[in-house]
Amino acid sequence: MLRVLAVDDEKPLLEELLYLLGSDPRVLSAEGASDATQALRRITRALETGPEGPDGIDVVFLDIHMAGLTGLDIARLLAGFAHPPLIVFVTAHEGFAVQAFDLKAVDYVLKPVRPERLAEAVRRACAQLGRTAAAQPPEPAGPPAAAAAAAGPSVPPQRRPAPEVTVADRTADQIAVELGGVTRFVAIADIAYVEAQGDYARLHTDEGSHLVRIPLSTLEERWAARGFVRIHRRHLVALGRIDELRLDAGTTSVRVGSAELQVSRRHSRQLRDLLMRQATG
Repeated sequence: MLRVLAVDDEKPLLEELLYLLGSDPRVLSAEGASDATQALRRITRALETGPEGPDGIDVVFLDIHMAGLTGLDIARLLAGFAHPPLIVFVTAHEGFAVQAFDLKAVDYVLKPVRPERLAEAVRRACAQLGRTAAAQPPEPAGPPAAAAAAAGPSVPPQRRPAPEVTVADRTADQIAVELGGVTRFVAIADIAYVEAQGDYARLHTDEGSHLVRIPLSTLEERWAARGFVRIHRRHLVALGRIDELRLDAGTTSVRVGSAELQVSRRHSRQLRDLLMRQATG
């Protein structure tokens, strides 16, 4: 079971977060800190006693925008320790997700916090710690035959749980994205282009954009057969969504809806050939 520390400088939000965490049967204890100084004091005590000590903390649920040090600052400080607690960011701001996951955050929960979304963050923390509430201790080795016979009929071992099926496996024609604690399924056919953001990618559709934890190189490989082509180290474009190809003073760019994207020299020849084949197809 988890020992958690929740950190938020808005008292009503902190109280609500502590209530939700304390209601989860996988949480052994839930403490609160109302600012970065109080949080660091408590985390320092936990680090001094060690992860298995009486003051240990397994997970910190951490707001980002706070007076003084931000949640990102605290996470950077903890990253320097050998055995820091896990971090789950709880914030109203979507724009810090890339930085958060670069700091090895277990999860990134958007406010207002939905109970089922927080429960998923707890599940992820339990899984990373190897302490899932449903986990059972390993079955002891069976007794010798004579002892087993004396003991009477044996009890059949418990059935293993079925492998977990994630929402991302729902269909190959869609990709799961999360916004505000809600998982949506975006049709790959609706994606006009993809923009690299570190080890993550931002999917651009006519309705908006979505950040996913998948590198651009992975999407390039997966979606090549769907007509997505690499035009730049930062961009992957759906060939059928290109409206214009522009050549100007030795540079190449494409217009995809209202966006104009640069095409690198190494990709420009291949892109022109593909567009020609499509046009004469």
